[in-house]
This record gives sequence, C-alpha cells and structure tokens, in this order.
Amino acid sequence: MVTTIIKIIKTLRREVRNRGLYITLIMNFSQLIGFIRGLFYKLLFFKNIRSSIFSLQSNSKIEVFNKMARVTIGEFAFIRKNASFRVDLDGELIIGEKVFINDNCNINCVKKVSIGRNTKIAPNVCINDHDHNYKNEGDSHLIKGEVIIGENVWIGSNVVILKDTVIGHNAVIAAGSVVKGHVPSNTLYLNKRESKYISHSKLNEVKSS
Repeated sequence: MVTTIIKIIKTLRREVRNRGLYITLIMNFSQLIGFIRGLFYKLLFFKNIRSSIFSLQSNSKIEVFNKMARVTIGEFAFIRKNASFRVDLDGELIIGEKVFINDNCNINCVKKVSIGRNTKIAPNVCINDHDHNYKNEGDSHLIKGEVIIGENVWIGSNVVILKDTVIGHNAVIAAGSVVKGHVPSNTLYLNKRESKYISHSKLNEVKSS
C-alpha cells in the first residue's frame, strides 16, 4: 500500500510539471471517480473480483453472471468510457497491471481471456473467447475457446479478436483486423475484413474441401 501511494505522488508531481496544476487537477478528478467506480465493482462482486487499485471510467461496467466466474485486474489498469466486460459460466478474465483499454471496448468471456501487462487497446475493440453454436451440435449453445494476449501488445481501433487466439509479446495488431489463431511475438498483424459474404451452401463446400 505504501509503495502504491509513493507511485501516485511521483506521478502527480510529474503531471503537474508537464501539464500544469489546473489541468492536472481536472484530469485527476476524473481519475479519482474512475478509481472509486473500480472499488464499487470490486465490492459488488467481492467473491469474484480480485484486484489492486484500478480505474473504471464512466459508463464502463463489469458483469459477472456465475458464482464460478473469476476476474483478476492488475495494479493501475485503466479502463476508459463505455467499455463492457461480461464473464459467465466458469470464465476467467485476467487483465494485467498497467493495461490500458480505450472507449467502447467489449470483452465477452466464458472460458478464459488473458491480457498481459502494459498492453494497450484502442477504441471499439471486441474480444470473444466463444462462438454461438448455430448448428446446435451437442448440448451447449456455445463453442468455447481461449484468448491469450501477451505483454506490451498494441491493438488498434475496431479490431475483433476471436476464440482460440494467442498473441505474442510486443505484437502490433493493425486497426480493423480480425484475429484468429497464433500471432508470433514482435510481429505486425494485418488482416482486414472483407465486404463479401459466403452463402451457407458455399461455406459447407469450403469446410469439406
């Protein structure tokens, strides 16, 4: 706790030098509200959320829908406005320390989503560790997988990350990409969405080939 307070004081001094006292006060009032909201959700789901101090800004929310679900949030993680995190079944959501998540991001977790320390996520990113079982094969309405994102990763705006994806340390995901599979460490990944669609009959042909 003492170490955390010292870090906060050093950060405030640096911000006053760089931004000026007035702007620093306004900015950190918003930060204070974010820390209070983070504490509120930690208390609301006290059996499910393990965390140190983290910021959850206005209109962002964490929803836990099962007593078996677990959320771990590292120190000084910063979540901006209108983000939505939903954890259900026996899902495990891990957000490392100093992770930054920008506006309008969505994470849906029913098995495991892990985001490594110092990773930065731009606005409008969607992360899902499952698909809907639209063919109704088996008993479950969901097909579950995992999403593992390494440390120091940069994820650009409007990226969609799908189940069964591993992104290595220091990777960069270009804006607008759809990510599924393995992205090696220290690489740039670019995979734009296509505007065309494939009919169900054609999709079956592709799968069987």
